[in-house]
Amino acid sequence: QVQLQESGGGSVQAGGSLRLSCSISELPYMSTCMGWFRQAPGKEREGVASLYSGGSTYYTDAVKGRFTISQDNAKNTLYLRMNSLKPEDTAMYYCAAVAATCAAMVPFDSWGQGTQVTVSS
Repeated sequence: QVQLQESGGGSVQAGGSLRLSCSISELPYMSTCMGWFRQAPGKEREGVASLYSGGSTYYTDAVKGRFTISQDNAKNTLYLRMNSLKPEDTAMYYCAAVAATCAAMVPFDSWGQGTQVTVSS
């Protein structure tokens, strides 16, 4: 497992943008699936985006075309750029990692503590 720490959350108006960052203590494996999840009050946690170290990405339909996941290996940091934010994007956002390919669908075993994103209309 690795240590993850999110930052960059905040309050914005609808249509605004935020960039979340996830600092990663180390990447012990070459093959690592990194992901962003979110959980709104009273709702189940949902996957937002994932990135495999080989470069392939996945986005849930609700954020396609608005969010971009990326990774800076030199800085050991995962990002989530969020544009055209909507009130329904309001949630606690978490980054997660697992030493496997994303396609393997192995449960993530390293999680950050989350950063709050609030979008007002």
